[in-house]
Amino acid sequence: MQRDPFPKPFSCKERPDISYPCTWLYKVIGTDEDALRQAIQVVCGEDTAQISRSHTSSGGKYCSLNVEIEVESDEIRLAYYKNLTSHAVVKIVM
Repeated sequence: MQRDPFPKPFSCKERPDISYPCTWLYKVIGTDEDALRQAIQVVCGEDTAQISRSHTSSGGKYCSLNVEIEVESDEIRLAYYKNLTSHAVVKIVM
């Protein structure tokens, strides 16, 4: 069997195979680190999320935080994502 020299690119329509429960990592980006930390604590809970600094832009306008949290299901993982992206101080969630 010959391998395809040009593998198919990842498609957003393909669902990843995730075994739950698992630790999930979100990268949350905004302009105010303290406000981001408060938003993450509100959305994810104060005791459950591990928050660490990731990066600050060269101009200092944006900062990103890593958020590690144990998720029990696909629905919970997507709910955290939705609630983080809809928070007023959050610019981007990856």
